Amino acid sequence: MNKNIKLAVAGAVLAMSASAANAGIVIPAGDWTLDVNGNVNAYMNFTKGNDSNTVTGGLAATRQTTGSNTVKGINTGLLPAWLGFTGKTRQNDLDVEFTISLQPGVSANDISGDGAFVDGTTASNGSKMLNRQTYLSFGDKSWGSIKLGKDLGIFASDAILNDMTLLGVGSGAGLSGSSANTTNGGIGSGYLYAAWKGQVAYTTPNMNGFQATIGLTNPNMGGLETSQSRFGFEGKASYSFAANDATGKIWVSGLSNRVKTDAVDAVAVASGCPTQTGACTGAAIEVRAATTAVPSYTYNANVFDIGATVNYAGFGLTGYYYNGEGVGTTLVGSNAISANGQKRDSDGGYVQLTYVLPVKTKLGVAWGESNLDRAGNDGTTLLRTNERWTVGAYHPLTKHLNLVAEYNHISSENHAGAENKSYTGSLGAILFF
Repeated sequence: MNKNIKLAVAGAVLAMSASAANAGIVIPAGDWTLDVNGNVNAYMNFTKGNDSNTVTGGLAATRQTTGSNTVKGINTGLLPAWLGFTGKTRQNDLDVEFTISLQPGVSANDISGDGAFVDGTTASNGSKMLNRQTYLSFGDKSWGSIKLGKDLGIFASDAILNDMTLLGVGSGAGLSGSSANTTNGGIGSGYLYAAWKGQVAYTTPNMNGFQATIGLTNPNMGGLETSQSRFGFEGKASYSFAANDATGKIWVSGLSNRVKTDAVDAVAVASGCPTQTGACTGAAIEVRAATTAVPSYTYNANVFDIGATVNYAGFGLTGYYYNGEGVGTTLVGSNAISANGQKRDSDGGYVQLTYVLPVKTKLGVAWGESNLDRAGNDGTTLLRTNERWTVGAYHPLTKHLNLVAEYNHISSENHAGAENKSYTGSLGAILFF
């Protein structure tokens, strides 16, 4: 697993030292030191949706039209199950490293377990395998390091790594066997998803707590058919400090993408079929719904954030804020522009307070919100706000095994004032190795 992720998730639950949190299964192999690491997690989720309003971009689960309003699922949480392989060596005065990782899910929507239902039809298996990391890096503590390959994005990475729901569920629990491999945590209700991106990035050496990263990335514009006319630009700077019994970190980061959307040709209404069901035969012309042409739009998508986290005497406090234009909400690029190509403004943030009891159980409460403004010819069903309240308890049963209990209240409101609310209770465990 990525070193930063290992430190964040292990430290958040176990309150361990950085050196202990960084230890996986270490295997000496000639000139190399191999580290096999990862986690397995699963949660029982109970979600109730109270409403069924139209909120385009809303995260709250809606009421079912048939059956119970409460849905149940056994899923991985925000952090997927993980199997990572890292190799390190020192060659020609360079620290050389590679990481390759795989992320399987635990939820499946089939009966046989091989992607087939009992009637012989196939379906998308919810426990699909992901590959979120494949990168190499080289450098030296005197001048920094260079990374090439796929890893967590630079912008908003600290927002997700400091989110306590990284060890739990957050929003988006869904049903067992849903197409999603993980839940949302606080993504879309407090911060934008950093995503896993191909990148070429340079990180400075640690200079008395100050460190910076700049990089070119694949834009990964979610929800848009786009042409990528240039690389994305991402960067961040952080300062870590320790004063007496207090430790903390302050960071800023930003992203800039150049987006060109695909044009869509108009489709006229045709006639000739007696009905719109079934295939047309002979000289008949298939009936299709009319659509209007949509031109290509080109625009700049920009966003910045600022955050801080402080730990003192068992307490942890994190505050975070982001603001952007043309980046949308939840995923960078999702719901980013109006139908007539006008950029939508968005912002949001979260506040989180945790406390570690003498028995090592970490208790936490968090509030987060992501807002999206209307632009151009937008209607009122567009999302205005996704809001989340989370209460969680994370208990280290052993050095590596942690029990988790969470409650999440999610509300999604559109610009007409219509609102959907959902409630999720989660019980499960996460094991690090």
